[in-house]
Amino acid sequence: MLSVLKITNLALVDSLTWELGDGLVCVTGETGAGKSIIVGAIKLVLGDRADRSLVRTGTDACTVEAVFELPNVALVNEQLEAFGFDPCEDNQLVIKRVIGAKSGGKQFINCSPATLAVLKVLGHFLVDLHGPHDHQSLISQDRQLHMLDAFAGAEKARQSYREAYKQWKRASEELEELTQSERATEQEIDLLKFQIQDIASVDPQPDEVGPLEQRFKVVSNATHLLTLSQKILYQLDESENSILSQLGETQRLIRELQGMDPQTDAFTREFDSAQVELEEMVRSMQDYVSDLEVDPGEVAEIEERIHSLETLKRKYGNTIDEVIAFRERAEAKLERIDGRGDAIARLEQAVKDARRDVDARAVKLTQARRAAAPKLGRRIAEHLADLGFKRSKIEVELVPFDAPSAQGAETADFIFAPNPGEPSKPLRLIASSGEMARVMLAVKSALAKQDAIPLLVFDEIDANVGGEIASAVGAKMAQLAENHQVISITHLPQVAALAKGHCVVEKDVSGKRTVSKLRTIDGNDRIDELARMLGGDAKSAKAHAKSLLG
Repeated sequence: MLSVLKITNLALVDSLTWELGDGLVCVTGETGAGKSIIVGAIKLVLGDRADRSLVRTGTDACTVEAVFELPNVALVNEQLEAFGFDPCEDNQLVIKRVIGAKSGGKQFINCSPATLAVLKVLGHFLVDLHGPHDHQSLISQDRQLHMLDAFAGAEKARQSYREAYKQWKRASEELEELTQSERATEQEIDLLKFQIQDIASVDPQPDEVGPLEQRFKVVSNATHLLTLSQKILYQLDESENSILSQLGETQRLIRELQGMDPQTDAFTREFDSAQVELEEMVRSMQDYVSDLEVDPGEVAEIEERIHSLETLKRKYGNTIDEVIAFRERAEAKLERIDGRGDAIARLEQAVKDARRDVDARAVKLTQARRAAAPKLGRRIAEHLADLGFKRSKIEVELVPFDAPSAQGAETADFIFAPNPGEPSKPLRLIASSGEMARVMLAVKSALAKQDAIPLLVFDEIDANVGGEIASAVGAKMAQLAENHQVISITHLPQVAALAKGHCVVEKDVSGKRTVSKLRTIDGNDRIDELARMLGGDAKSAKAHAKSLLG
C-alpha cells in the first residue's frame, strides 16, 4: 500500500506529510480546497510530466515523495532489476520527484536516479488511478483481455503460449533473414573466394608488423652498424692508446694509493668492478660484430613482406588484426552460402514445429477464455445492477485474429447495453463518463481478488450520482478495500461514511499566503464534515451523518 505521501511546495501545499492506513481511505473537502493536488502528486510519482507552474510561487522547487509497502515485492523487483536498479529492501519502495521552477526535474527510486519511463513502468504494478475521464485501462482491448485471463486463472496458459509464440517468431525471423540476406550471386561468391585467397596467400600473423619493422631497420643499416661497432672496439681495446691499455697504468696508481692509505680500499674495488664491466662490454660487442652480416637478400625479403602486409591493410582493414577478422567473416559467410540449402531446410522445419506448438497452446488458452467469458459478463452485470443498471447487459466477446498474435488467437471486447431496447456497443464507444465510471467500478469489483495492483485511486468517479446509487458506490469501494488499499476523492457523504480512514482538505490563509492542508478526522470532526457534505439544516444533517456512520 501507499504508506506515506510527502508533498513540499506543490501548488497551494507548502508542506504536507500524509500517513495512510489500509482499506478504504476517503478525502473530502470544499470545492477548490485542493483535493486535486493529492491526485496530482500521485500522478507525478507515477511518471506524469510536470508543469513548472505547479511549483509554489516564491520557491525554487517542489518535491513529492511516496513510500510503498509491497505485499508482493517480486513483481516490482523483477522490473527494477530489468532497468539495472537494486531490488527493494524490507518490501519497501521509495519514489521521489523534484521539479525545479527554472531547471529541469529529477526523479529517484530508492535514492538512485531514474527516468520518467521507469516510473511509468513501475506505476503499472503499483497504482490503478481512475478519474471521471480516465478509463483507458478499461476501454483498451488489450487490458480487457488481461482482465479476462486473470478472471479465468489463465496466466500460466498465457505465459506458456507467449513462450511458444516468441520461439516461433524467432525461427520465422531467422528463416526470413537467411532467405533474404544470403541470396548471393555467382559474382559475390567469386569475390568472397578471391578475398579469402588474397589474404591467405600472405598469411598475416597477429603482432607481426612491429618485430618485422625492427628487423628491417637493423638489416637495412647493417653496414653503418658494423662501422660504428668497429670504431667503438678500436677505441676500447685495439688501438695502441686504447682505453683498456690506459686502465693498466691507472690501476698501478690506485694500488700505490691503497698501499699508503687503507681507507682507499673502496676505490680499488670500484675500479676493478668498472674494469670488469668494460671488458665484458668489449666481448659482447665482438660477438655482436661477428653476428652482424650484410645480407642484401634478407633486406629485399623483409621489404617485400612489409609491402604485402601494407597492401592487405589498404584493402581489408587498418590493422593486421582487422585484416584477419575480415578473412574470418568472409570464410563464415562463404560457409553459410555453401550450406544455405541445408540451413533453410532446417529452419523451415523448425518454423513448422514451432507453429504447431503455438497453435496447440493457443487452443488451450482459447478454451479457458471461452469458459470464463460468460461467467465474467454475468459477474460484472451483477455488480452493475447494484450500481443502478438494473436491466443492463454486458458480454465479453472473443474476436479471433487471422494469425497468431502475442496475446493469443483472439482479443476480448466488452459489449455493453446500459438500457433495454438499445443496441449493444463496445464499451470503448460508450460516451457517458458517469456510465463509464460505474462500469469501471463494477469491473473492478468483479475482479477484486484477481487484480494484482495493490492501490486503487478513484478521483470523483462518483460524480453525477446520488441517493441509493451513491450508497451502492460506497459499498462497492468498501468491498474492494477488502483486497486493496483504496483512496477515494469524493463529494458523497454516503461514500465517505464507509471509509476506514477519513481525511479532509482545507484551505487557509497563513502569512498572507493561501495554503491547502490535509488532516485526518474522526469523532465529532467527522460528523461535522459529513454534515457539511449533506447540507441542509445543521441539526438534521448531523443526525443524518450519525446514521450514515452507524
